[in-house]
Amino acid sequence: MGIKMKRIGVLTGGGDCPGLNAVIRAIVKTAYNDHQMEVIGFNDGYEGVIENRYRSLSPKDASGILALGGTILGTSNRADPFRFPVLEGDEYIYVDRSTQAIRNFEALGLDALIAIGGDGTMAACAGMMAKGLPVIGVPKTIDNDLVGTEVTFGHDSAVAAGTEAVDRIHTTAQSHHRVMIVEVMGRYAGWIALASGLAGGGDIILMPEFPYDIDAICDAVKTRNARGKTFSIVVVGEGAKPVGGDMVIKRLVENSPDAVRLGGVSNQVAAQIEGLTNIECRVTILGHLLRGGPPTAFDRLLATRYGVEAAHMAARGDLGRMVALQNGETVSVPIEDVAGKLRLVTPDHPLVRAAQSLGISLGVPTETPLEQHYHEQTTA
Repeated sequence: MGIKMKRIGVLTGGGDCPGLNAVIRAIVKTAYNDHQMEVIGFNDGYEGVIENRYRSLSPKDASGILALGGTILGTSNRADPFRFPVLEGDEYIYVDRSTQAIRNFEALGLDALIAIGGDGTMAACAGMMAKGLPVIGVPKTIDNDLVGTEVTFGHDSAVAAGTEAVDRIHTTAQSHHRVMIVEVMGRYAGWIALASGLAGGGDIILMPEFPYDIDAICDAVKTRNARGKTFSIVVVGEGAKPVGGDMVIKRLVENSPDAVRLGGVSNQVAAQIEGLTNIECRVTILGHLLRGGPPTAFDRLLATRYGVEAAHMAARGDLGRMVALQNGETVSVPIEDVAGKLRLVTPDHPLVRAAQSLGISLGVPTETPLEQHYHEQTTA
């Protein structure tokens, strides 16, 4: 016999992305329609649990939000319950508020907490589980870098936005005979760069997993010019770095669990290409444009499937697990198997193989097999 749930909580943690409201909608409606469970929504991720800020969510509250971007609950990428920032004077100190969060959860009479988030949220969930909090995870990130699932919701919407940007850049690149560089988000994973570069017809794709050789990039540009292609499109993941070099850090956010904010590598690449080829370059950094706007139909469907399954898991008492997509089916995996790990692009991925077959440069010298380059860099 499964545990019969009466009241569950839900939060959205980490960076926002399209599809969050679709998950909330699915959780609330499934909880009420199928299991007669009440749903409490915490404001601003774990911050709301710690500070006891919440609201009741009824089916009416969940109506009309399927296509709405962002999250009606608000979110925070700084609310780590084990390292919660508190401002004292002019400086932040960090305190463990996990026990307070559990007290607030128990005082509300909740039977489970559904946490919608990425790797940071899942890491926090694993820690809270160890302290006895009954948690269910839902995988969210535009970066698509969570292990245990084939895809996270939000990724398809980000790829669609990135692809549209590359499409639009093509005409101005062709008109002015320039190298146009489009930088996309993704942090330490190149999934957005790979997919939007491939879908948008990029000529060169640079990803964190394959440190680039600037001479190889310039050779690709010059080869295109020699063939009568007087422009090139370079799609760059924000975490891309040169062989033997480091990622470009835009700034450090002191009161965040992950203080590093990447961005700006495209400017570095542009300056090097101009200096080595004498071809004019222009840079477009998409940044948070990839996070905003309504979710694609794919993300609405995926988010809905995840939310429905999460509510069913809560009703069954299937706790300590994250909803996932494997072989096209919704399943669940232990949260501890997900926390602290990243799903990265590998040389044998079908999209990487497709890019190579199309003659797209990945910033690797043509005389070096990609697998060899990859293993040399990962073991360096």
